[in-house]
Amino acid sequence: MKEFDLIKHYFAQQGLNRKDVVLGIGDDCALVQAAERQHIAVTTDTLVAGVHFPVETSAHAIGHKVVAVSLSDLAAVGAEPAWISLAITLPSIDEAWAKEFCRGVFELCEFYNVQLIGGDTTQGPMSVTVTAQGIVPFGKHISRTGAKAGDWLYVTGEIGDAALALQHVFGNIKLAQPFVENSLKKLNYPKPRALAGQALREYATSAIDISDGLLSDLEHICQGSKVGANIVLDDLPISTAMFETLGQEAAVEMALNGGDDYELLFTVSQDNKVGMETALANVGVTVTCIGQLNPSEKITTTLNSKPVLIDKKGFEHFSENNV
Repeated sequence: MKEFDLIKHYFAQQGLNRKDVVLGIGDDCALVQAAERQHIAVTTDTLVAGVHFPVETSAHAIGHKVVAVSLSDLAAVGAEPAWISLAITLPSIDEAWAKEFCRGVFELCEFYNVQLIGGDTTQGPMSVTVTAQGIVPFGKHISRTGAKAGDWLYVTGEIGDAALALQHVFGNIKLAQPFVENSLKKLNYPKPRALAGQALREYATSAIDISDGLLSDLEHICQGSKVGANIVLDDLPISTAMFETLGQEAAVEMALNGGDDYELLFTVSQDNKVGMETALANVGVTVTCIGQLNPSEKITTTLNSKPVLIDKKGFEHFSENNV
């Protein structure tokens, strides 16, 4: 099987056809039709084997994750996901692998009503790049620059379990058997918070998805909005698996720095707290208030109402911290 056979037999065989796709896979470009008074949000992510996922990760999980991380970016700006393009580099064509990879891609695409409209296939060391496009009503997008001192800091779901699972895979820790399946699911099958992001358009002053670690990603909001923040460590939404495996101190540090969570970290004003909590409960998403913004332009942390020092060790490409 060669490149165009691969595209024809696997990547072109999706069941979803959106009405706003004028021209899809098979031409030099795709054409989409956006509605009036809508912005198109665009994001691109590259995932490399051995960097963003262990090389032994299943093809189905890789297919799911490459789509999920891009849809998570769209959620952070409040966009409704619509289309993706996918460029994949493979050492060779393995038809069984390609079938499972596409199954992972298309299952998530169909769940979120997203259509694959094009891309590229090349030969070389394995990597996958996804460009995702979404739609957000004019003037309703969320950015990293709208937060104000006094806003409350929230996070969706629980944080740290993906990093915990990765350490288990690397053999650095050993998870108790009851925790293994759920932790690995958090690592390999993250859930993009698409509905939460759309609900937050009416309430959030800023937002970001947690990919590199809560502290690292919060720093982007603080820099963009020129604010500081205090995180109340007692309130971090950390799972039982984290606490029982690591103990409180190490669990807190991993929750702050681990990354790969793809939860939303966002801010809301005092006036919007109740409305936001109700809106997210209506879409089945749990949220936790973990602190408050201030004018200091610094990030601090407290535990039991006392200041504590936590080093930022979130993931950053080309950083010695990753070695």
